[in-house]
Amino acid sequence: MDRNLALEFVRVTEAAALSVGRWIGRGDEKAADHAAVESMRKAFDSIRFCGTIKIGEGERDEAPMLYIGEQVGGGEGPNIDIACDPLEGTTITALGRSEALSVIAAAEEGNFLHAPDTYMDKIAVGAQAKGAIDITKSPSWNLKEIAKATNKSIGDLMVIILDRPRHADLIAEVRAAGCRIRLIGDGDVSAAIAAAQEETGIDALMGIGGAPEGVIAAAALKCLGGDMQGILKFRNDQERVRAKAMGIKDENRVYGIEELARGNVMFIATGITNGSYLSGVRYFGGGAHTHSIVMRSETMTIREIKTMHYFDHKPRYGW
Repeated sequence: MDRNLALEFVRVTEAAALSVGRWIGRGDEKAADHAAVESMRKAFDSIRFCGTIKIGEGERDEAPMLYIGEQVGGGEGPNIDIACDPLEGTTITALGRSEALSVIAAAEEGNFLHAPDTYMDKIAVGAQAKGAIDITKSPSWNLKEIAKATNKSIGDLMVIILDRPRHADLIAEVRAAGCRIRLIGDGDVSAAIAAAQEETGIDALMGIGGAPEGVIAAAALKCLGGDMQGILKFRNDQERVRAKAMGIKDENRVYGIEELARGNVMFIATGITNGSYLSGVRYFGGGAHTHSIVMRSETMTIREIKTMHYFDHKPRYGW
């Protein structure tokens, strides 16, 4: 993929973040999500490429979300598959809490797992523990292997888990193993990335979250040298039918990182609220600051971009 596309796509996440930033802490999840979607859609269409949303927020009948199969881009240029979440952390944003992002992952055509908007059981780690994980085995087994790979005692490990009732048994087992836990309310893309960055102090992500976020996280982890495995968890028979129509035959299949996001991928994110590695949108008179990250797996290049936006001198995408 043309490396210049990565710098084009950061304008898209910036546009979404600037739009959502005005809804931080206002308690309106739907308005925040709608602002992000519409700004991202308009910004995509300003770029010369032929994009297909492979991982989006739902099916076509759930528009105005960026739906699976939607065509984006200016209609000329390379064919690129897109996995995106215009607002990763809807509740986080509505409540004014940390770690909300606008994210895009991009790959050459056909290189993202094509699956319905369902759940996924996930385990993600950083580069030191690459190859040490096996999602078919118990959390306790995985924690022992992660400790060995990272040269840590098991009591020094920190596991990040979504705070959900479905994770009661997982949380109990991780605690019984002697590990520390950080429970989060939302944002498992951010959590997976944190597991691959030593400075965060997070050693692993475990638990069930969104499948779309799983594919996006896999792209980021590829760029960071990390590892991830996932198993789709369908909530009903309707999702199973849609999955079969998309070519998924074995609902118990374990997907490795290279099956979730194959080939060369890009990952782009802009902070909406302040987080562990990206600052949120900050407004000043007539403009705003944004903080973004742009990563490419081909070169393992990671760029941080801090931008000052002057509203009178740039196109507006709904903000």
